[in-house]
Amino acid sequence: MNDTPILPGLEAIVKPFRFPASPYEYKITPLRECPTPERLALCDTPEKAADYWRMHIATSQYYNPDCECLAVLILNTRRRVKGHHLASIGTMDTILVHPREVFRIAIITAASAVVVMHNHPSGESAPSEADIKVTRDLIRAGQLLKMEVLDHVIVGNGNFSSLRSLGYFV
Repeated sequence: MNDTPILPGLEAIVKPFRFPASPYEYKITPLRECPTPERLALCDTPEKAADYWRMHIATSQYYNPDCECLAVLILNTRRRVKGHHLASIGTMDTILVHPREVFRIAIITAASAVVVMHNHPSGESAPSEADIKVTRDLIRAGQLLKMEVLDHVIVGNGNFSSLRSLGYFV
């Protein structure tokens, strides 16, 4: 390897810029306002979560009904919806879910609990083994954070399944 400088003496004249590492300031900015009827503001049943999905998430410009999309409903201590976050968009039969992405906005917005939701583009709302495993992982992560995962609702075409109602929250 040739170690001779291209322009000898240039290092003495021009020194590289060094900037000290500095912290960043973050701000949460809402993408759009989602007015919600009073009956949907309280999200204490899977039916209300599914209605919220149809009203707000399925109409979002970022939602793709041909791919699995994972959304997180952010709830306060009274189980009222503070907002939602489209955490991941996958392929037609797979989605990548990591607890860090699920709980990131919930932590920033000081949520008390979350409801995890995703769609099945096939229209069948029955949970897969992967759905059950991810749900259990998210429940354990939520327990570490002292943030309750109230339910995981899978939305199909006109139907939905609640993993809590099916007995997977033990």
